[in-house]
Amino acid sequence: MASVARIFARRLHASARRNALSQFNMPAMSPTMSEGGIASWKKKEGETFSAGDVLLEIETDKATIDVEAQDDGIMAKIIAPDGAKNIKVGSPIAIVGEEGDDISGAAEMASKASAEGPKETAKEPEPPKSEPEPSKVTPPPPPAESKSSKREIPAGDRIFASPIAKKIALERGIPLSKIKGSGPEGRIIREDVEKYKPAAEAATSTASQLPAAQLPDYVDTPISNMRQTIASRLTQSKNERPHYYVTVDVNMDKVLKLREVFNKTLTEKDKSAKLSVNDFIVKAVACALSDVPEANSAWLGEVIRTYKKADISVAVSTPTGLITPIVKDAGSKGLATISAETKALAKKARDGKLAPSEYQGGTFTISNMGMYGVSHFTAIINHPQSCILAVGSTEPKFVPAPGEERGFKVVQNMQVTLSSDHRIVDGAIAARWLSAFRGYLENPLTFML
Repeated sequence: MASVARIFARRLHASARRNALSQFNMPAMSPTMSEGGIASWKKKEGETFSAGDVLLEIETDKATIDVEAQDDGIMAKIIAPDGAKNIKVGSPIAIVGEEGDDISGAAEMASKASAEGPKETAKEPEPPKSEPEPSKVTPPPPPAESKSSKREIPAGDRIFASPIAKKIALERGIPLSKIKGSGPEGRIIREDVEKYKPAAEAATSTASQLPAAQLPDYVDTPISNMRQTIASRLTQSKNERPHYYVTVDVNMDKVLKLREVFNKTLTEKDKSAKLSVNDFIVKAVACALSDVPEANSAWLGEVIRTYKKADISVAVSTPTGLITPIVKDAGSKGLATISAETKALAKKARDGKLAPSEYQGGTFTISNMGMYGVSHFTAIINHPQSCILAVGSTEPKFVPAPGEERGFKVVQNMQVTLSSDHRIVDGAIAARWLSAFRGYLENPLTFML
């Protein structure tokens, strides 16, 4: 009897352990995030982790963000593999448990969890089949659905692949969703990954067998989450906000001379510490916003919010699209601090390591294309801000100079264009702001007093 009791106790304990397993769902890394992707898992199946350990990297529409464990535990089963895209927030991506738990039931739990997603999306086309048996929805369907879901998973949201296949795919940047598995039940194996050819390569190999007249003259590039977000937000901004544009010329002679003096002094201490023209622009923008706060505002539907601090969004080009990290409270900072922060933020942006707080919530945006030799352009307002400043290159320009012997002189001229939301910023406000901005750059010592 004692041995039977012990066996029964062990079974109860094992059952309790199995019940301790739980779903780990796709987290929302920002208030606006609706879906994301798995860049890579940092913990493998069967590995334990402690609170604070990085479990995985999640790709949002703007950056790649580390997700840390909140408690100690074990990675029982990974549902969404490395490279998985367009996973909705709240969808199951893994099964986790506590150290010492029996994880033998993790695979079954993962299959059920992953099958729940496709069932929700498939509800609309399936009603005609389920209408004749409304009263039997709960009891009978489970076995039938579990069987069908097992067949559908490899071709749907769940991707089956061997560990070595996942590793090779990650190293080569190959999306597993693009590969057709040849293993048991459609499982992706090593040979499938090694034989995979991207669309461009496949088109090239196929094209080599075609006559010259049939060679394709284009390349299709999948649209990334970041590019989709940029497209939707800029379209919304351009369609919903009555843009207008005001352009002025700025004499940059004094800024360039002052920058040269500062850089000589700075490089004596640190050769990498150099001020850019953009650093002066950021500071001048912040000072002008202090003088004309109406431009430092946002349309929020029933109210116009005017900000007391100048949080300047600086547009940075990255391989996946444009992002605007923020120099916060730029008006209270010196040029050296602005320069250091801007460089650090730009590097994090290009590496895809910006935290949401570093690119969300700016009050005014600067888009500088002067380094590309662009003399003039207009920019689209960054929602919900009211203004964005487009900065062109600095170029020599002849200007009248009655006091000069020749009657003219050459100055270093920079052209800037302010795009404004006419619902908030009237033309007179834009003109006053540009006048203040130009005044600071043409007399840069004024914002150093």
